[in-house]
Amino acid sequence: MRVPLSWLREYVELPATETGRDVQARLVSAGLEVETVEQLGAGLKGPLVVGQVRTIEELEGFKKPIRFCTVDVGRANGTGELQEIVCGARNFAVGDKVVVVLPGAVLPGGFEIAARTTYGKVSHGMICSSDELGMGADTSHGIIVLPPEYEVGTDAIELLELVDEVLDIAVTPDRGYCMSMRGIAREVATAYGLPLRDPALLDVPAPNSHGYPAKVSDPIGCDRLTLRTVTGLQPEARSPIWLQRRLQKAGMRPISLAVDVTNYVMLELGQPLHAYDRSRLEGPVGVRRAEQGEKLTTLDDVERVLDVQDLVITDDRGPIGLAGVMGGAHTEIADSVTDPESGTTSGTTAVVIEAAHFDPLSIARTARRHRLPSEASRRFERAVDPLAGPAAAQRTVDLLVLLAGGSAEAGVTEIIAPSAPHTIAMPADHCDRVAGVAYGREAVVRRLQQIGCDVYGQDELIVTVPSWRSDLREPNDLAEEVIRLEGYENLPSTLPTPPSGRGLTERQRLHRRVGRALAGAGYVEALSYPFLGPGVLDQLGIPAGDARRRTVALVNPLSDEEPWLRTTLLPGLLGALRRNDGRGSHDLALFETGLVFRPTGEERVPERLPVDHRPTDEQLATLDAALPHQPRHAAVVLTGAREQAGWWGGGRPADWADAVEAARTVAREAGVELGVRAGQFEPWHPGRCAALFATVDGTETLVGHAGELHPRAVKALGVPERTCAAEVDLDLIERAGEGPLRAPRISTFPVATQDVALVVAEGVPAADVERALRDGAGELLESLRLFDVYEGEQLGAGRKSLAYALRFRAADRTLTVEEATAARDAAVALAAERTGAVLRGA
Repeated sequence: MRVPLSWLREYVELPATETGRDVQARLVSAGLEVETVEQLGAGLKGPLVVGQVRTIEELEGFKKPIRFCTVDVGRANGTGELQEIVCGARNFAVGDKVVVVLPGAVLPGGFEIAARTTYGKVSHGMICSSDELGMGADTSHGIIVLPPEYEVGTDAIELLELVDEVLDIAVTPDRGYCMSMRGIAREVATAYGLPLRDPALLDVPAPNSHGYPAKVSDPIGCDRLTLRTVTGLQPEARSPIWLQRRLQKAGMRPISLAVDVTNYVMLELGQPLHAYDRSRLEGPVGVRRAEQGEKLTTLDDVERVLDVQDLVITDDRGPIGLAGVMGGAHTEIADSVTDPESGTTSGTTAVVIEAAHFDPLSIARTARRHRLPSEASRRFERAVDPLAGPAAAQRTVDLLVLLAGGSAEAGVTEIIAPSAPHTIAMPADHCDRVAGVAYGREAVVRRLQQIGCDVYGQDELIVTVPSWRSDLREPNDLAEEVIRLEGYENLPSTLPTPPSGRGLTERQRLHRRVGRALAGAGYVEALSYPFLGPGVLDQLGIPAGDARRRTVALVNPLSDEEPWLRTTLLPGLLGALRRNDGRGSHDLALFETGLVFRPTGEERVPERLPVDHRPTDEQLATLDAALPHQPRHAAVVLTGAREQAGWWGGGRPADWADAVEAARTVAREAGVELGVRAGQFEPWHPGRCAALFATVDGTETLVGHAGELHPRAVKALGVPERTCAAEVDLDLIERAGEGPLRAPRISTFPVATQDVALVVAEGVPAADVERALRDGAGELLESLRLFDVYEGEQLGAGRKSLAYALRFRAADRTLTVEEATAARDAAVALAAERTGAVLRGA
């Protein structure tokens, strides 16, 4: 909600020295979120005046039409002579009043005006458009043409209200009353302790039987409807400058007088209205639910197929408007058209003003169903004051009579469904107990009366909630109002004392250790949305029937392109990598830990749980059983340089081994050593993919994959070539661990190192040889590392040499050479038995 400070001062007599920043501080203290304070006209400097075009000379010989004009600006130029100006716009004529900026002036953005030669003429100033003055959108699409009544030489800065401050307020869904100047003014008046000039306090005639006929078939969807009629409108009447400027400052575009007036009243009172051209209505105005298959062309010229849950405004022909969202094109206000021969202007001369109160939920669903958010729907779905309709209609009638020369018909149509004001019983000390502060009864009553409540009682207060505060439903809502008006900053700050023996669970500690370890290894955490679409699974090359293709579909997704919950972390991480690479960061290493969602197909639809009492344990268990399996995964993606080049030496690019090492880093935080074997799994390159195994509950279990991505996936996803990735199941790795991680015991005895080079068949995995060496070496083996792989003619075709460094150490003694050699020989023997390995050179 954009709130011009000059407009706000009409309802609250603020001190003249108060700035937008001062008002912002008061409103923020009262609980409203003021995002920015925009300084309109910042840097603007005159002279900027009203001028009248006296002559226009068309300049020829240029690529675009150029006009050389003389403009009367009175004594504003110091001489009284006509001002010569070159202009390319064509929406004005001789005799028109325009806005002229003279040499020496400065326009918004620091654009200085000076006399300059252009198109062979000297231009002494400029004829201005609304964009050049920072006024916002309008319908002229060119030079500002003013009404003829303004005198030449008048200061245009003051006339056009170019200097102002505008507060941009983010209105939360529970504060719909703040979607109006009236609501914001009430908050400002309360914050400053000043009286409010309520613009809704108008003399409204009583309903009678002479008004335009109407019928409401759905009193739940529309509990109040007011119709007023204004005739004798002058089609040539234009919105005055003050009205246009207030709409522009509030972020709306002036259209025509009748439409501008309804928008103005909506901004002022918060009540959306609609004006129908009475000559285009046939029969009474009705409100009902749409029928299946009905169609309506809305004001945006889109034909929409209506749903049976849509609330519509009708006449005898059918729907003429989508209630609370947008009007229909068949009954819109006609544009004024002037006959060039006779000079007469034709257009709408009689309108029917509709002010209604609609069900917020119905309007919200209709706006989302048709993807048609509007200023009206944004207000109705936040709840509009149900009693504001008659005052808003009267305000609209008064403005149309004043500005368009119309006449208000005596008939007033009003249809009201029976209702009663909402009352809340609350102990007088309830606010004190909620806040932990002794406010006292007098302060509570005073604050509640400031927001419009009627309060009665002593020890127990009976509070009648004002019609515009539908969010106040129970005592805690009233307590919140008292607390915020008294000042959140005045609440005492008391830190709770945590009970002993509590803290992070072992699982939470593991997750944090994993994040710290990956960050320490040079990875940056990236948090992505847990959604994906079918397109990204195709890009990854996930085959049909893969478990990752079995997804959970969302009923109301944020994006139609991503309607599913993710089954893998890679799409989000690769999307982040692609965006950062496209923005110039080419050396990237990202990681994420988070849940994936793997339905089993056995989930059942749970029953709807009660809201008036706590569900039973059986109901909660049924709800849990309906959820898909949600394991926590950890994933990394990396591309570019893994080690940077510099004076210390050459760098190296990231490769599949870095992805494998990242997975091992994750597993080591759980005290698990991963087994690595060659694998084939989409989206990894079939020759550069490692399958990762861990022993879970005594069984060797696949826990993830790592390696280089398949070139087809790389191309489809638009990520750099040779991008690598790893993804592991963190829950399985946790189960493979042996409980809390224990610090290693450091032996005081020396290490004995033995190297072996084993020749095996080319197809034997190094992991199998390593496993055999570990099992054969026994307890004395401290560590094992593959440090060389050799293939050459000396070994023969289909053979390779694997060189390992074995470190032996005992916890209680220094090993002898014989003991270390015996352990090494046992390891080699078992490797020979299992894999056919032969000592190189033997």
